[in-house]
Amino acid sequence: MRVTTDFFVSALVRRVFSKGGFAAVPRKGAAEAGAVFVVVDRLNGTYDLYGPAPQAFFDGPSGDRLFEILMETQERSDVFGRLEREQRMDPDLWIVEIEAASGDAGLSVISPDTPDA
Repeated sequence: MRVTTDFFVSALVRRVFSKGGFAAVPRKGAAEAGAVFVVVDRLNGTYDLYGPAPQAFFDGPSGDRLFEILMETQERSDVFGRLEREQRMDPDLWIVEIEAASGDAGLSVISPDTPDA
């Protein structure tokens, strides 16, 4: 059973802070099951964007939320332009911003060569 989005986001933010990092939640969506998008500020003027992995990857036993990289080392305006388009399709989504010079947001990320289920 998956935890609620509200709980997942709270745990993610707490984990970032516990490691000495900074995270913020500029947009809260549906508490029970809203999609989560994570913006990683690499602190060098570039940003990464992670979004929910395709549903085919959710059949695993762990029940963890899986993410895929949607954009890498892009300008802020490009990342937030993409998020605006996503919000038009899904007004219940969440946005979490994390500062991480290394680009590591601490997410479970599928690799581009992972087979579909």
